Amino acid sequence: MKLSTPIFQLKRRAKLMVRNNTIPLHEALDQIAREEGFARWSLLSAHLAASSLSKDLFSRIVDGDMLLLAGRPGQGKTALGFELLCAATEDGRRSVLFTLEMTEQQARKRIKKNAAGHTETEIVTSDEICADYITRHLSSATRGTFSVIDYLQILDQQRHKPDLSQQVSVLGEFAQKTGVIFAFISQIDRSFDQENKRLPDMRDIRLPNLLDLGLFTKACFLHNGEAQLQNVN
Repeated sequence: MKLSTPIFQLKRRAKLMVRNNTIPLHEALDQIAREEGFARWSLLSAHLAASSLSKDLFSRIVDGDMLLLAGRPGQGKTALGFELLCAATEDGRRSVLFTLEMTEQQARKRIKKNAAGHTETEIVTSDEICADYITRHLSSATRGTFSVIDYLQILDQQRHKPDLSQQVSVLGEFAQKTGVIFAFISQIDRSFDQENKRLPDMRDIRLPNLLDLGLFTKACFLHNGEAQLQNVN
């Protein structure tokens, strides 16, 4: 979603509102964010950060990558996932979202907001999404196909599905064999101490079940408008 005016002008408007209406700055910022189509200012900021970051990040992703997009709620990890899907589409690639979290309508709305209105992304919302389902769905995918999985920690939530470590291993082998790229939206544990660390890292990934994080090739951590990409393998 394109803002109606540059970010610095929006901040200036917020300061004027504080001065003229004697309201707290955070309240003024949230009001302006709502006018721009966001529930609160932090979501607007996360959207802008994701838009800028996605261009750099996409240029550093290679075929067969297994990428983690990790952050606490509201830090822009989902927005970044949608921006990357948009970047893949613009690059002429097939892009697919597998989501256990959103309905198709919700996902389309997010794509329209976060990915400049591109609608070519394929959206899969089946409750049966797991590694086997994903690999079957992408059995004819060409190299460079970009897939986002929303989200990592609920892939094995249903008891009849294989455990998370097994599923990620299957997807990693599939990625290496086919050149399909997987980006996993991932939660950060609430124990992350932002007072002592500027950004979370691999030790902060929320793991309700055992998982070898060495199965991933890259990880991008987001917090307070900052991001850091690191190689895992």
